[in-house]
Formats: sequence, C-alpha cells, structure tokens
Amino acid sequence: MADLRDILIIGGGQMGLALGYYLRRAGIDFQILDAEAGPGGAWRHAWDSLHLFSPAGYSSLPGWLMPIPVHKGYPTRDDVLDYLARYESRYSLPIERPLQVEAVERIDGHLEAITDRGRFSGRIVVSATGTWSHPFIPAIAGRDTFRGVELHSAHYVSPDQFAGQTVLIVGGGNSGAQILAEVSQVATTIWVTQNEPLFLPDEVDGRVLFERATARLKAGPGETPVGGIGDIVMVPPVQEARARDVLHAVRPFDRMTQGGVVWPDGSTTAADAIIWCTGFRPALGHLASLGVVEESGRVVLNGQQSIKEPALWLAGYGDWSGAGSATLIGAARTARDLAPQLEARLSSLKRL
Repeated sequence: MADLRDILIIGGGQMGLALGYYLRRAGIDFQILDAEAGPGGAWRHAWDSLHLFSPAGYSSLPGWLMPIPVHKGYPTRDDVLDYLARYESRYSLPIERPLQVEAVERIDGHLEAITDRGRFSGRIVVSATGTWSHPFIPAIAGRDTFRGVELHSAHYVSPDQFAGQTVLIVGGGNSGAQILAEVSQVATTIWVTQNEPLFLPDEVDGRVLFERATARLKAGPGETPVGGIGDIVMVPPVQEARARDVLHAVRPFDRMTQGGVVWPDGSTTAADAIIWCTGFRPALGHLASLGVVEESGRVVLNGQQSIKEPALWLAGYGDWSGAGSATLIGAARTARDLAPQLEARLSSLKRL
C-alpha cells in the first residue's frame, strides 16, 4: 500500500499552493500532486502578453505579497509565474511533479490517487485541478466542416500567426477583449459575443469583480447584487483598442461552413480563423471513478465537501467551490476558510 498521508492535494496551481501554506502552518502531513513540468499551474499556458487586471498586492497568496513588478504596471503572466515558483520554494511545499492523476478510488477506508507514477494514499483528498485543461467550445452546426484554424484561448499564445487574416474572436469576457485588442493590430477581426459586452469604468480594476462575486454568493432572498467576473476591465491594451474603435461586438452566427460563418439574416462572412474565448469546465475526469461527477459536470458539495464522498473536497473551480476561487485572491481566501475544516475533519477521522 502507498504511504498514507493525512491529505492529498491534486493540483499544484494557485489553489494547491494556498492550501499547502495553511496545512504546512498547521503541521498537517500532506502531499501535492501536480501534472505540470514546473511551477505555475495554468499560468504556464497563458498567452504571452497577458496582464492581470488587479495590482500585485491584491493578487497574492497567503503569507507573502506578490512583489510589485519593476515595470510598475499590473503583473504580467511572467510576473505571476516567477512569484508562484518562488512561493513554492519559500514555503518548501511538498510537491510531486510531473505526474498525471488518472483516477481516485476508495480502498481500505481511505482514498487513493492512481497516477502514471504509482499510487498515493490520503485520508482526505482535495481536488484542485482547476479548469484550464478542460476548455469549452459550444456546439455549432457545421463546425466539423470548417477548414480554417480553430484555437481556444487556452492554447492562444500570440497574434503573430494571424497576421493579414480575417479572424473571428468569440466570447465577451476579459480574455476575449484582451485577445481582440492585440489580434486586431495585425488582422481583420470580428468580435462575436452572446450579449453586448459590459465594460467597467476606466478607473475600476479587477478588485471590484471579486467583491461583486462574493456579494452575489452571500446575497439573501430578494437581493440581487449586480456585476461579476465577466465584466471587462479596461486594462491599457483594451483602452488602446477602444481608441482604435475596434471594441464593437456582434451577436452569434447561426452556423459554420467550410470557409466561414452564416449569420441569422442569411449573410455570410469568410474567415481564416476562429479564436474561442468561451470559457472552461471543471477538469474532473480523475473523479469519475468515484461516481461523484454529475451530468452537469460538477460535484454536489456541502461547502467544499463532496456529499457523496465525504473524504473528497474540491476547491478552485469557480464560485460554486468557493467565492472567486479560480482567482489568485479567491484561492487565498478559500484556502484560509477550508484549512481549519480539513483539520477538524482529520481530527474526527483519527478518533474513529
């Protein structure tokens, strides 16, 4: 049998690190299992020019504030990667990588993570694999006939490959706006969104999005806080795109063809490429073996604890698993609240 740890954390991104900080401080025996080749989680796959839309101090994990970047602007992808790598080292977090967790099973009264590098056992398993590895593209008639390039924002790197082309950018969130801003500098772009995009005032940054998401979750009957993570922050590249008058969006096309798309009025547009900025779904394939994943693609939770499998906890997948938990600051707050619950659960298990 694999060595039995108190807690296994599946996922070494921001959520796994934040929780690891609190578990280390509490003296709990834990192990983090990570699929990536190095530190950074999903940030390793973000596009080259990505900027956060909150200052460093508001984008930090527990115990150590992200240093203010030397360029004085909001942190870049590279700033975040450097911070997360140094964070791991600073707190000597026990991380095994790279390994792929293929399944989680209940064996002899505990859970085991079956990986491509053997088995790891835990009295409690916290799944924190996030969403990056499970990008979502909506079902569109004729998509299988399209001969152009299709790319999800999860795999977008830079605008260089689209120079001189006609590119449809689908999705009205911050990723869609930021990718539109830079692709429109080298290509003819059409921004396709389900609804008219919502822009925050120039002086407001991403901090308000997290607070709105938190207020929405805490709202009582009859209360309807507005706004959320989808509102677009006017970071400098998006402001520059507005100055070029390219922040105009149209409603979705009806279907795709070999050479482009067909709009609701029957008109057509030829397209060389489509970039899907249409979000993600929870990456929970490793939990299918436990029978806890519902048709919705989620796990039914009481707080962060699985109702069907009490030894399983989830964090970092979005508001349903902790307010703003897919953000840096949300991961920090979720971990702060989750750690004492895990400690209490461990105490009860050890008394049995």
